[in-house]
Amino acid sequence: MAVVSVRDLKKSYRKGFIPKRTQVLTGLNFDIQPGVVTGFLGGNGAGKTTTMKCLLGLVFPDSGELTYFGQPGLTEAAKQKIGFLPERPYFYEHLTGIEFLRFYGQLSIKMSSAQIKQRSEDLLKRVDLWHAKDRLLREYSKGMLQKVGLAQALIHRPELVILDEPTSGLDPDGRYYLSELIRETASEGTAVFLSSHQLNDAERICEQLVILREGRLVFNGDASGFLDQMGVHHELVLSKGGERTVCRIDDSSEIQKRLKQVMDEGYEVLELNRQRVSLEEAFVRVGLRGEQNV
Repeated sequence: MAVVSVRDLKKSYRKGFIPKRTQVLTGLNFDIQPGVVTGFLGGNGAGKTTTMKCLLGLVFPDSGELTYFGQPGLTEAAKQKIGFLPERPYFYEHLTGIEFLRFYGQLSIKMSSAQIKQRSEDLLKRVDLWHAKDRLLREYSKGMLQKVGLAQALIHRPELVILDEPTSGLDPDGRYYLSELIRETASEGTAVFLSSHQLNDAERICEQLVILREGRLVFNGDASGFLDQMGVHHELVLSKGGERTVCRIDDSSEIQKRLKQVMDEGYEVLELNRQRVSLEEAFVRVGLRGEQNV
């Protein structure tokens, strides 16, 4: 059963001195599955923020149906199962790391004081901040704040966590660490809905993709299948006379023919690699340029 089902979601706003209605979302349909990292991609103004606000009950859609955990509407019971890390979170800088997590844990009605204490300590260790548990948040670096922010989103053991640009502004090491933590969270059964412009990170951790362009859904499905549809080729790595050569084969039916040809010419075949376009290239083509719907 899907954790969240979105059906025919539409949203518009009135803008301008003389208000004119602008359609922001045009009939979105997608599901968020348990134990899966779903990447939510789109260019600036594509409608990602509006969609997440609708999911979180921060704005009301014009029409459409939102189902949470098999039940219609964002009920109080559903809200208790959701964690959220916004793109620009506010941190109480006068609190220490451990105080910050205990504070947010107390907002949940599901846990006792003892459970909050244990969960806070476990999460700080999990995000590698135990050494800084008694430091004030104003002394935390950007990466440390992102880590404690993710811990905050997970404090009450949510069944769905929504993350808006969780690795933005981090160095490569910090992005890799948080990406692995997100993947680990999904492996424990939590549904992760992840909006990001860091497409290298998204390609590594996302199993499903939802891609918007100008408020329309242009792709919804398996991430690996999406990249395969965008084009696959093979690369032959050859050696002759101490020099390496790389040959590209666009038609897979030509592989055997090309192998025989290069070996007849005296080349040694070092590698044969299957290559596909990167998520960044595929997203530019589909999500930004609108070359095709897949």
